[in-house]
Amino acid sequence: MSIGKSIAVSSAIASAAAVLIAAAAYAGGDKVAFPENYAGGVLYTTVDRADNKQYRELFISPAAAVDAAKKGEPMPSGTVITLVQYSAVLDGEGKPQVGANGRFSKGNLIGYTVMEKRTGWGTEYPDNVRNGEWEYQAFKADKTPNTTANLTGCFNCHKPLGAAPDYLFSYDKLKAASR
Repeated sequence: MSIGKSIAVSSAIASAAAVLIAAAAYAGGDKVAFPENYAGGVLYTTVDRADNKQYRELFISPAAAVDAAKKGEPMPSGTVITLVQYSAVLDGEGKPQVGANGRFSKGNLIGYTVMEKRTGWGTEYPDNVRNGEWEYQAFKADKTPNTTANLTGCFNCHKPLGAAPDYLFSYDKLKAASR
């Protein structure tokens, strides 16, 4: 084989490898369907987000996931966490209004972000991106996939938490939740 052909073959292999790596790093939410029964799960916490003026509710199903958290265990396969995003009601100065409970007042529904864990999921991601067996998907207020959402950002944000809290910011809230 000539040097020119060797360089061409090597270049083609390197290009194919780069495409495969890029595809593996792409976070696709196509595995996660909208959880129609999310509100039948456990509402385990609410969050006020001053940075983006949102009020958020977090639901988890199945309820057995709460039991796992109480035992300090990872979430079982089939766990679905649904974060429901609402705009905060704003006052005349554009600041979130606070209700009698000290929390932001819930405004219009903005959308949903869903984490779902299934045995075997996540194997297509490199270790520097993978969040165990979790996948993510964002949905618009009408429950259709938000195709402009940056799902890679979900992986990057949750990755530093590690497997000990099962990549969950709200793991401690789950421990305190009632079924």
